[in-house]
Amino acid sequence: MADICNKCGLPNELCICGTISREEAKIRVYLDKRRYGKKMTIVEGIEKESDPAKITKILKSKLACGGTLKGGRIELQGEHREKVKKILIKNGFADEKIEVE
Repeated sequence: MADICNKCGLPNELCICGTISREEAKIRVYLDKRRYGKKMTIVEGIEKESDPAKITKILKSKLACGGTLKGGRIELQGEHREKVKKILIKNGFADEKIEVE
């Protein structure tokens, strides 16, 4: 028997929780300066249902940069704010819910 999602009540194969969380997520993308003037692009607001580890891996490979997932936020080395927004939109996040500073 198939496992059932606790939130939507559908079988895990048909679960739509991840899609809904991606469309409703309010994401903030901003730049932070670190030690020695290094720039870091920070992405906040990606819910656990959207699998932030997978999104981190996608961003790192598309942008050809290093980065990590710390405390529920994605930290990418370098200045990639506009590129991150385009990649997130391609991966199912709503354009109007992404705030770039």
